[in-house]
Amino acid sequence: MCNFKEIQPEELNESPFKLIGKDWMLITAEKDNKVNTMTASWGGLGVMWGKNVAYIVIRPQRYTKEFIDHSDTFSLTFFDESFKKQLNYLGTVSGRDEDKIKNADLTITHSEGTPYFEEGNLVILCKKLYAQEYKPEYFIDKTLNEKWYPKVDHHTLYIAEVTNILIKK
Repeated sequence: MCNFKEIQPEELNESPFKLIGKDWMLITAEKDNKVNTMTASWGGLGVMWGKNVAYIVIRPQRYTKEFIDHSDTFSLTFFDESFKKQLNYLGTVSGRDEDKIKNADLTITHSEGTPYFEEGNLVILCKKLYAQEYKPEYFIDKTLNEKWYPKVDHHTLYIAEVTNILIKK
């Protein structure tokens, strides 16, 4: 954490639409002393239950889901544009099949037991509060279910309290 400084959530001046939807993020968690990560471009930041929160969604077949389900915490790490190739790689290869973090040449570090990447320029540390699987019957706009879930592999929604935000010094 020596290359980062902590800021308050209200001090974050980045657009979540750009950060998540355009720049992408790595969702990272630890299970049994092993770290896994995945690239994501869906999610958000906001306020829920009087807490600053992040929300993410993960499909059931993603290996990272096992790590998120096992852990109370996870991180969201954001990078500058020079890491787009690694983010693309980390989003298409499974940690079940290879050591994709090593192959992406990224450095795992921890803050209060939660793993994140030293090469990031923004890290959001999160503590899980809520999880629920999307269900077809709850879609008001039925075309979303048809378009995004033809394999019936609905995401699980996780809402997590933002416990720390770290920015590169």
